[in-house]
Amino acid sequence: MENKFYTIDQVAELLDMHHKTIRKFINEGQLRATKVGRQWRISGHDLSVFMEKSNETADTEIVNEELSVEYSSAGDREERQKQIHVSSVIDMNEMEKDEYIRVSNTLIAIANGYRNEGDQHTIQIKYDERDKRVRVILWGSIAFTENILSSVAMILE
Repeated sequence: MENKFYTIDQVAELLDMHHKTIRKFINEGQLRATKVGRQWRISGHDLSVFMEKSNETADTEIVNEELSVEYSSAGDREERQKQIHVSSVIDMNEMEKDEYIRVSNTLIAIANGYRNEGDQHTIQIKYDERDKRVRVILWGSIAFTENILSSVAMILE
């Protein structure tokens, strides 16, 4: 499958940031992008790398900060979980092309069928025919990620 490319506005919407902030990250070299004509394009891979680096930075910045959260009801808990997004990379090695097609079609169908109000998610699947490796890149809520990961486990059993 081809690598997906995003515009600055699409990345800004995905990350819930202003487009000028995304441009700043590109200009500072924090986010890799390629100029196509007069517009920037960000590959799905570069976006994932940026998100992982951002998560690592965020982790180191809040190590000494105490966190205290109280939940008053199950509804509050669900609302907080909707605000949390997870990015994951799954590598599957030694997969023949026909199995890759079956697995990717199944995962895309599951992702497309996943409907949770207000939940945004993405799935990218790439096959390296030379190495016989499949890479799945996920971004979405905890529930979406859990759903896809359990589906991968079930499909490969």
